[in-house]
Amino acid sequence: MASALPHTMTAIEISAPGGPDVLRPTTRPVPQPGPGEVLIRVSAAGVNRPDVLQRQGAYPPPPGASDLPGLEVAGEIAAVGSGVADLQVGQQVCALTPGGGYAEFCVTPAPQVLPIPRGLSLTEAGGVPETFFTVWTNVFDRGRLAEGESLLIHGGSSGIGTTAIQLGKAFGARVFTTAGSADKCRACERLGADRAIDYKTEDYAAVVKELTGGKGVDVVLDMVGGDYVQRDIDCMAPDGRHVSIAFLGGSKVTLNMTPVMVKRLTLTGSTLRPRTVADKGRIAASLREKVWPLIEAGQVKPLIHKTYPFREAAAAHALMETSSHIGKIVLTFDT
Repeated sequence: MASALPHTMTAIEISAPGGPDVLRPTTRPVPQPGPGEVLIRVSAAGVNRPDVLQRQGAYPPPPGASDLPGLEVAGEIAAVGSGVADLQVGQQVCALTPGGGYAEFCVTPAPQVLPIPRGLSLTEAGGVPETFFTVWTNVFDRGRLAEGESLLIHGGSSGIGTTAIQLGKAFGARVFTTAGSADKCRACERLGADRAIDYKTEDYAAVVKELTGGKGVDVVLDMVGGDYVQRDIDCMAPDGRHVSIAFLGGSKVTLNMTPVMVKRLTLTGSTLRPRTVADKGRIAASLREKVWPLIEAGQVKPLIHKTYPFREAAAAHALMETSSHIGKIVLTFDT
């Protein structure tokens, strides 16, 4: 444990379920790391859709997690709990958190903590963990994307989407994505997408089938749900894998199962927050081994759309709800 830590900290709490204006600065006790945990002095925290859902009252934190929003941070280790041997006070890190990232100090399990890749600022690193953990476990673990295959990403201009585009290309896939404007499509193609499809003006399923010579795509990363799922199935290749990570268009789906059977498709999905520390630690280890070198080589980089001071978290959430951003929104503390 480190000494001379303050007793209180500034945090952003959800005063009641509702709109962005329910995010309020408050004073809280500085949390203490338990066995196997570290305390991080936060410099930056990414803003993610689950934070918005939690603020609205639709995504409660799991048992034992902080009620404060914030699932990813970057900063400096301020204290370590017992049993933590490979992380040290003063080390700059980024981390996936169970919650509590919108605060000056945040506790998280040590296996979910990673060194900041060389070449990234603390602000950039604050927008890495949630999206990179999510993309890796869903596209590469569950989706089993392999070199030479094709990947369709919905929401290509989001934090998840911009990360998935870059990682898909870095690992040798042909990448298609959907986005909601010509500007967003161009941004996706600059990141490496082979073709970005404006879903407001084009039938993405028809475009994908044409681009693949009728074969279809091998993997779909879907954050929309609803009627997109059947359309995805219609433009998937034999033995394709469909991975659901969110349901912006609705969680209830009516399917024609015939093409699922005929094409031997796999329909799967996951959520990250409820998974065990051991699971998240395994994802972290994979990222450090396989993805961190790509970031340090400049092949992959988090795309930061805009930063806000922590006290302006409400404005950050309001921007996210417009869906006009391209990449990540990050909250920063002065350090």
